Amino acid sequence: MLSASSTPVIEATLPVVGEHLDTIAAEFYRTMIGENPELLNLFSRSAQATGEQRSALAGAVAAYAAHLIGAGPRGVAFEHVVERIAQRHCALGIRPEQYTMVGRYLLRAVGTVLGDAVTPEIGAAWDEVYWIFAARLIGREARIYAEAGVDGRDPWRTFTVAQRITEAHDTVSFVLVPADGGPAPDFRPGQYVTVAADLPGAGRQLRQYSLSQAATGGTLRITVRRVRGTGGAPDGVVSGFLHDHVRAGDEISISRPYGDLVLHPGTEPLLLISAGVGVTPMASILEHVARTQPTRAVTAVHADRSPDRHPLRADMAVNGSRLRSFRSLYWYEEHAGEPGTYPGRVDTDLIPVHPDAVVYLCGPAPFMRTVRAGLHLRGVPDERIRYEVFGSEQWRPVPAPAAA
Repeated sequence: MLSASSTPVIEATLPVVGEHLDTIAAEFYRTMIGENPELLNLFSRSAQATGEQRSALAGAVAAYAAHLIGAGPRGVAFEHVVERIAQRHCALGIRPEQYTMVGRYLLRAVGTVLGDAVTPEIGAAWDEVYWIFAARLIGREARIYAEAGVDGRDPWRTFTVAQRITEAHDTVSFVLVPADGGPAPDFRPGQYVTVAADLPGAGRQLRQYSLSQAATGGTLRITVRRVRGTGGAPDGVVSGFLHDHVRAGDEISISRPYGDLVLHPGTEPLLLISAGVGVTPMASILEHVARTQPTRAVTAVHADRSPDRHPLRADMAVNGSRLRSFRSLYWYEEHAGEPGTYPGRVDTDLIPVHPDAVVYLCGPAPFMRTVRAGLHLRGVPDERIRYEVFGSEQWRPVPAPAAA
């Protein structure tokens, strides 16, 4: 709970902070990483170049402030936000003491951008917001680490690449086995691991990749699409490194599995909707269901640029054939025409939606926004749509209403 003295201060200043959020975020990252360059190992350089990651943390704090004063979006449970961020932090090996440094630089950035407008009273109120948020995250992350049996100070384990498989154009799978000969960690279908890639001459970079097969006890599989920069954005350095340099027999460091886009218990029909490499958690979910609930009805929908770029299509077909009721629909922007495929982009009006279906959604953010809007028009409520975001999720406070 926000203190009674800080609540009116946050109510009065949240619109101004929200208006300057991008500038605050840029100043925060510029100073923190400029003075602590070792933190480059934690943050995606591609996401920093596009500005995506700079906005994520500042936006989350501002959105949490809105939540504390009751100004957040209706129907949004902030526990979901906390869980998603905490899972991502554990996958990165974030430690409690790092929150102190982050808070110092974030609040300094607010003061730099807003200048004399930030009185001691305002600074104290925003400091309170930050530490209420941080305390929730630290507590949840400690429980996640404990449940996983992981020391957050050393979260990595070495795996050997047992197989490298070409799945589609610009997409390969890596089948991984523990280098120490022990069992692979168990996980829930839909979760991801972090790959810690030591790049020649560029230090360590961390990236999350969804596990693309069900838990077998012996191996893990990640499926990686090479990220090619567009619109001035750089190519993905980690995906390029994995594609160009990692072969069978090589070793890589990865985290335990984490993530909250997981298959929940139930028997309701499943609707799995993906685009591009967003198919990876869907492949894991489908294989698990085929093994454990063969009578459960599943519909899989996928969008891609063309059939030759569609990864794991054969895997999905094989696992779907093990179900009593399975249907697949594909949309391709190029070279559509075979039975069961459509040209262009996904048309949610053509997707068969069972009234009780639970939807799992993964892909680029614009794709997911469009699909979610279409599903809402079909009567699917938000509580039955579960989704995963590539990169940094952008949390924003609700904009202040325009003056009359």
